[in-house]
Amino acid sequence: MTIAIYHCSIKIISRGKGKSAVAAAAYRSGEKLTNDYGGTTHDFTRKGGIVHTEILLPNNAPREYADRSTLWNAVEAVEKSKNAQLSREIEIALPNELSEAECVALAKEFAQRTFADKGMCADVCIHNPNREQKNIHAHIMLTMRPFNDDGTWGDKQKKEYLLDKNGNKIYDKRKRTYKCRTVQTTDWNNREKAEEWRTEWENFINSALAEKGIIEKVDHRSFERQGRLEKPTVHMGVAATQMELKGIRTIKGDTNREIKSINAKISALLKRIDVLDNELAKMKEIPKEDSLVEMLMRFHDNGIKFSEVRGVSVSNLKKIAKFKDLTHLIAFVQGHKIGTLSELAEKSSQTKETLKSHKRELIGKQNRIKELEELLNNYPRYKENKAVYLEWQSITNPKKKEKFHDKHYGEIALFKTAKTFYDNKLSGAKIAPKAWQRELDELTKSAEVDRAKVEKLGDDVAVMETLIYNVQRLTNYEEKQNEIQRRRTAELE
Repeated sequence: MTIAIYHCSIKIISRGKGKSAVAAAAYRSGEKLTNDYGGTTHDFTRKGGIVHTEILLPNNAPREYADRSTLWNAVEAVEKSKNAQLSREIEIALPNELSEAECVALAKEFAQRTFADKGMCADVCIHNPNREQKNIHAHIMLTMRPFNDDGTWGDKQKKEYLLDKNGNKIYDKRKRTYKCRTVQTTDWNNREKAEEWRTEWENFINSALAEKGIIEKVDHRSFERQGRLEKPTVHMGVAATQMELKGIRTIKGDTNREIKSINAKISALLKRIDVLDNELAKMKEIPKEDSLVEMLMRFHDNGIKFSEVRGVSVSNLKKIAKFKDLTHLIAFVQGHKIGTLSELAEKSSQTKETLKSHKRELIGKQNRIKELEELLNNYPRYKENKAVYLEWQSITNPKKKEKFHDKHYGEIALFKTAKTFYDNKLSGAKIAPKAWQRELDELTKSAEVDRAKVEKLGDDVAVMETLIYNVQRLTNYEEKQNEIQRRRTAELE
């Protein structure tokens, strides 16, 4: 059964990044819309998998903005800057435990209460999982300007003059103007607001699941913030998901398989250590300072004797095998300086903490490996198309420049995408593919060593489990022998 997941991503649709609010709305709604700002028509009427679209308006917005073309063309018209932020998009994964109608109602209620009631127009488009991603999901495009009381667009921000202690404006002699600062007219751009919206969606999902009698809950926080050691799986996206469904292995798919395997190993080992600790805690009747080596020797000797008493002959090969097992266990306790059950409990606790520490390091290295792979994967697009981009930039004649752009649109777009990626990732640092490759090679080798360490810890857990099992069997055997001796003594008396 597919269970609910938490996904709530927030991004900005910006003209400065070559995006259009009208084009984005057309794609998400599967409609044909014309952008009056640039005169381009965007036709996505053949796009499938769209089960519901609706625009939710705040009280002071004009009613004609319920029409998608009117709304987003109005946004394009009011934003004059060439790098204007046009829309904020919230993408949410809807719970598979709900029916399609219940998912639609949940998304609408979330958009209405969280955004429309707070003054934003919310364009809600819900996509069907049968056509696109595994989870049914919703795209919510939001306006970024507040509305005035008369229904006109308000300002995103305003200037506020700085005042001295007497309440007078402060003059800046160097700039020859009064000092001022920019003040946002709403709190929609605050980082705290994004956290608030993500928490709101968590509450909406959990409330809907509770109404269905489902006790499992989602959490908007990252695994690290939740205090969980597991590494979250990579979001595969539509293309990679479709390739995997067709049986074509992808890099992202392989990464997910590796991560899931490591997560399963973490959970299994930690659970086994918890069971081990519980069994140690139950051994109240055994003196905690008794020699563990002596107990192992008694277990081995008593096992041979008990077999002979029952009339079962133990072959020399079996005796040799049992002796090898005994030697292995004794070598382990002596090698780790474990003399008593108390020290075995300490070793169990240390193994648990060491396991957690190794996993934290491994997860950090895996994250860095993923970052380096992304940096290296974008380099061919950057290098191979840079010359074409620079040639396009050097053309001064507008018509020639436009003609060149039309001819080399693909190369220019690939270079700009790669350049934007590096600008965001590197924050001004140099593009250094050779250094990235060296670091990647070193981290890959280091990660292999770390994985081996984790496997070794798993072996240690298995040996400690065997030790405890043998001590328990020895205790049971000796208790039975003591009980038999007590009965014989009582009979003689």
